[in-house]
Amino acid sequence: MLKENKNHTILIIDDDTDILKVLKANLEFHKYNVVTAESWTEGQKAISEKKPNLLILDLMLPDGDGVEICRTLRKQYPTLPIIMLTARDKISDKVIGLESGADDYIVKPFETLELIARIKVCLRRAKPVEEEQITIGKLHIDYKKRIVKVKNKEIILTPKEYDLLCLLVSHRGSVLSRDEIKKHLWKETKIYSWSRVIDVHIQHLRQKIEDNPSEPEYIITVSGIGYKFKPE
Repeated sequence: MLKENKNHTILIIDDDTDILKVLKANLEFHKYNVVTAESWTEGQKAISEKKPNLLILDLMLPDGDGVEICRTLRKQYPTLPIIMLTARDKISDKVIGLESGADDYIVKPFETLELIARIKVCLRRAKPVEEEQITIGKLHIDYKKRIVKVKNKEIILTPKEYDLLCLLVSHRGSVLSRDEIKKHLWKETKIYSWSRVIDVHIQHLRQKIEDNPSEPEYIITVSGIGYKFKPE
């Protein structure tokens, strides 16, 4: 029996009407609520009105560039999971897509079951974990509310930045290699320039939680291996 997803609304923004029809039918079969838009203009209205739990965004739209749209959405809706959908399969395009704030990246043509699996992963990551909260120095994380504060001021993180921070904190005092970070946070995505992707996310995270990102207090680089979060 299919597990119902009555509380999950997925917005698909793509100018290919055939893809919209196929995805809508398949996702509704898996009990998701589906909203579609054929342009960025329609998509903005749908995001505001429907409050989706996840967005599937085509990289090439008639009225906007998917990368720039993703960057804009990350500022406006930092916790909204975004899966980028595109015909571009170059590694550089995938890296740019992920660096713009996308949580995942899937290339057309694709298997619907693979997309659904990635949707489930993104939605699962967006759920609060069953811990309460933790304070380390000036940093405070409320896991149930997915709120991060530094010096009692709330810091807005993207879903991937939040997941990365929680991963590092859960292993504080221990070194995590880039490969270990990849396996935890990007295991479903096939990209080979992992060092750059992970390092960019670390850089963004440091800029948000560190007093001096060039001399980090929390996220420490272990040369030639990876990163570790300082012990309490």
